Amino acid sequence: MADIISCPSGLTGRIRGMRVREERVLADRKLAKSGGQVDELLSACWEEMQEAGPYAFEGGKVDWGQVLQGDRFYALLQVRVLTYGSEYAFGVPCQSAACRARIDWELDLTQLPVRVLSDASRAAFMAGNRFETTLPDAGTRVRFKLLTGEDERRLPQLQRAAPEKLLSSVLAYRVLDVDGVDARDKRRFLEDLTLRDADFLVDEFDRVDCGVDTTLEVECPECFMRQEVELPFDRGFFLPGQARTARRRERSTSSPA
Repeated sequence: MADIISCPSGLTGRIRGMRVREERVLADRKLAKSGGQVDELLSACWEEMQEAGPYAFEGGKVDWGQVLQGDRFYALLQVRVLTYGSEYAFGVPCQSAACRARIDWELDLTQLPVRVLSDASRAAFMAGNRFETTLPDAGTRVRFKLLTGEDERRLPQLQRAAPEKLLSSVLAYRVLDVDGVDARDKRRFLEDLTLRDADFLVDEFDRVDCGVDTTLEVECPECFMRQEVELPFDRGFFLPGQARTARRRERSTSSPA
């Protein structure tokens, strides 16, 4: 089954659902380690480009490394919908330390809110992927970029290299330059930011970007606590049958004899 989709930036084309041969991509540990699984899946399931949106592709072929993170996830979501349908069931533990019950939840993936790329953001991205804002506490202007597929591959490596400095690593990667701050001192400047400035900067990243809102509100069936969770995006997202089998096996081994 194939369908024509228009991504949040305007990139438009025909995609199809996954076939059996795509399972090798999901099972390829080398691709998983390098972060190349998403590119391989999208390249396999994207059949034809009809509109390039803000991208300057050569030869009419999509280079997924250049594509914005929000477009990539939206396209993956549509591949999943075409493959299995729009309903997605998953389980998460209750966040209450006194409960920790399993919450089984189901949603319609086509109902997730989508943010389109604004005209201003499109122009800034096409002019070199440079966005500008002023930090409220520091009063300093900074310039930053939106994340693309190439960045998706690099960020996990940076985060693994310094897990205790996760926020500063992400900020240092995305911030291109800071007024009055030498490039060699950029990391130190960012580590000295107030948390209010850091939160503001992260909000600015989201404000000018495009994509799918994957924050969900679920309710625990035991303690009735309502809580926010992120849409699980793991192997079970693309192979739900295997995920269900694993959950049944887990329940059977944990049940009393």
